[in-house]
Amino acid sequence: MNSVPKPPPKSPPKSLITPATFAATEYDIIVGGGGPGGAAVATLIAQQGYRTLLIERSSEPAFKIGESLMPATYWIFDRLGVLDQMKASHFAKKYSVQFFSSDGKASTPFYFRDHDDHESSQTWQVLRSEFDQMLLDNAEAQGVEVQRGVTLKDVLFEGDRAVGARVSRSVGDSIDLASRVFVDATGQRAFLAGKLGLLEIEPRLKHASFFAHFKGGFRDQGVDEGATLIFHTDGRKSWFWSIPLPDDTVSIGVVGDIGHLILGRSRDPQKVFEEELAHCPALAARLEDAEQAMPMRATRDFSYRSSQGAGNGWVLVGDAGGFIDPVYSTGVFLALKSGEMAADAICAGLETGDLSEQSLGSFLARYRDGVDAMSQLVYAFYNPSFSFARFLARHPDCRGELVDMLVGNVYRKPLARIRAALAEEAAPALQPAKAGVSTAIDQIPL
Repeated sequence: MNSVPKPPPKSPPKSLITPATFAATEYDIIVGGGGPGGAAVATLIAQQGYRTLLIERSSEPAFKIGESLMPATYWIFDRLGVLDQMKASHFAKKYSVQFFSSDGKASTPFYFRDHDDHESSQTWQVLRSEFDQMLLDNAEAQGVEVQRGVTLKDVLFEGDRAVGARVSRSVGDSIDLASRVFVDATGQRAFLAGKLGLLEIEPRLKHASFFAHFKGGFRDQGVDEGATLIFHTDGRKSWFWSIPLPDDTVSIGVVGDIGHLILGRSRDPQKVFEEELAHCPALAARLEDAEQAMPMRATRDFSYRSSQGAGNGWVLVGDAGGFIDPVYSTGVFLALKSGEMAADAICAGLETGDLSEQSLGSFLARYRDGVDAMSQLVYAFYNPSFSFARFLARHPDCRGELVDMLVGNVYRKPLARIRAALAEEAAPALQPAKAGVSTAIDQIPL
């Protein structure tokens, strides 16, 4: 396992922004952020004939993690009009997820099709740069004005109502654009929630992650080749993901409390990663013949939520409104789902002329109930005494609903039985992060 290439050179200077940069200066909708949530909400609104602008600050498709999808994305892909493109893509097909205990023992794989033998029970492991660009290209093809290399500088308000956005392409230049609704899809930048002081961090889930892509190594075959694998380290102080990608590439990352991964540790992400890998022999054996294909990276994995998800003339989607721990690969699914639900609420508001907080936020109770369901499963995972085998031994009637949760069917099924059982699995050992660790990730060069 060898470290390799240096980061690519920086992009050339950006050109100035002018009114001529855009097709208009007034829009029905301005979406800030070109990730899956932003692309979804913009596409679905443009499909209804509304003038929609999406701005994305990166000039080119960028590397991101969040590469593993949940099967429940199928229905949103169908509605967006990209399902056939996904089926024809070179992305690895994902049929299951499997968990490895701290002693390296593998669980029985959770095959999604065993619970629902429909083509929607298969999903994909994606290269986010290609996947995100595919969604933006589709948005543009369906009438969205997509502007890359444009940075959101501010959301404009008249009183408590959002009325547009101030955007820029380089230092010192900006332009104000008007909108009837502004949608914040800025991801973990969480621009508007930060501006309005709405962010609430979950103190028990202040995590960090170190990750990279690797070439080669051991790869399961057949239906298991595309499976997401989750490995506990010995002592359960951290865990690793293993996500197979195209071209014999695998995404590997370690997640743990920042008090464990950062405080008192080396400032070198590579060294910390390798130290943790030494505590995960089941994964280390798979990487024995692998070569690292990119520099090690680090990021925060803080779980958080905005106390308010919509206001007069504005809505938050995806990570801009909240983020939960990545262990079950919920990120892209929740971004797409929130974008879909927000789009429906916005279109209803545009049709009636009611763009109030109550109207635009009409989807939030249902959306957040699904997030809460997945959060219950997250808390169980971090309970040191929890294992899926023991859980299912105590609650054998919950297996079907457990698979439903791993699929992402939190909006299609009630899941009352497993939610009641998971309430018993709350992790009493989970403690708020140690004082002083909230900025510890800043010690690490990102």
